[in-house]
Formats: sequence, C-alpha cells, structure tokens
Amino acid sequence: MTPKMMRQLWAIIESTPVSTLLQLDDVTVVQWLLKQFTAQQAIDEQEIANLDTYINSRLPLIRDTAFERKSVGRESH
Repeated sequence: MTPKMMRQLWAIIESTPVSTLLQLDDVTVVQWLLKQFTAQQAIDEQEIANLDTYINSRLPLIRDTAFERKSVGRESH
C-alpha cells in the first residue's frame, strides 16, 4: 500500500461518522471503508486485498480513534 493510499484511507476514517465506526461489526466496517475508498479511487484486486488486510489489522486503532473523537466531541455528522 502506498503512502498516498494510506493517507487517503485515514482521511476517510477521520471523515466517517463516529457512530458508523463504533456501531457496525468489524466485517461491515471493513466493507464500508473499502467501498468509500474505491468510490474515490479505482484500485486493482491486489490493492483491494492489501487494503482489506491493512484495515483489519488496524480495526482496534480505528475504533479507538473513533471513541476518542466521540469523547472529545469531535463527531462528524
């Protein structure tokens, strides 16, 4: 995964409503983030697989970040 893709993914995560990141199950969060990413940028199957693996490995961090946004009142949407 390129640094540009990583920055783009984290921008999507930061703009995603906290409720989406905290209330959906892991599989659905991964699918939702992949859908948002591929809506912005066309990527091939290998890049999708790499992104899927990366998101899955970072789910605790993604949820912690969302929880922190919620606790400091920075919820988007």
